Amino acid sequence: MSSFADLLDCSGVREAMVLRSQVGFMAIHGGSLERGTAEIATAAAHTGGASLYAVEQPADLRWHLPSHLIGPESSSALAAFLDHVDVVVSIHGYGREGWWARILAGGDDRVFASSVAAHLRRSLPEFDVIDDLERIPRELRGLHPMNPVNLARGGGVQLELPPRIRGIGPNARAEATADLVDALAGLRA
Repeated sequence: MSSFADLLDCSGVREAMVLRSQVGFMAIHGGSLERGTAEIATAAAHTGGASLYAVEQPADLRWHLPSHLIGPESSSALAAFLDHVDVVVSIHGYGREGWWARILAGGDDRVFASSVAAHLRRSLPEFDVIDDLERIPRELRGLHPMNPVNLARGGGVQLELPPRIRGIGPNARAEATADLVDALAGLRA
C-alpha cells in the first residue's frame, strides 16, 4: 500500500462527503487512526450546516498516509468537496507528553487560523490554542502546498487536537468535546 487510492480500496475504509455551505470540515485520518477526529468534524459540519469530507479507517487498520499524499486525483468525493468549499478546517489528532491541553492551528491561511484560534480561546479557556507557527512543531503545521487543507480556494486551517478534547484517555471530558463542536459549528469564513 503506497497511495491514497490504495488506502481507499482497503476493506472497511469509509469515505464520507456532504456538500452544504462553502465552509468545509475535513477529517482525513479518522476512525482508528486519529480517533475522534471524524466524529468531531461530522458533528461540527452537521450542527453548523457546513460541508464535510471524512475518511475513516476500521479498527484493524491504522495506516498513516501523510496529508500531502491525500489528493483529489484519487477521490472524486474529495475533488467535489474541494471544488465546492471556499475554506476548510481539517481536524487532526496528535499526542505529545506535556501537550495534553494544547490545540494547534496550522494550515496556510494564517488570517483564518488566527481568527479560528481566537474563537477557540474564547470557547475553550482551559486549552492553550496556539496559532504561532514558530511554536507549532514543524510536522504538525499543515503547510505543505499539496495538503488538502490548503487546496480549497481560500485555503484552510489544520487543527491538531490532543486526546483529551477528542474524548480519549483518563482526562477526557465530554463537555470539552461538546464545547469544541459548538465552537467549530459557529465558524464563518
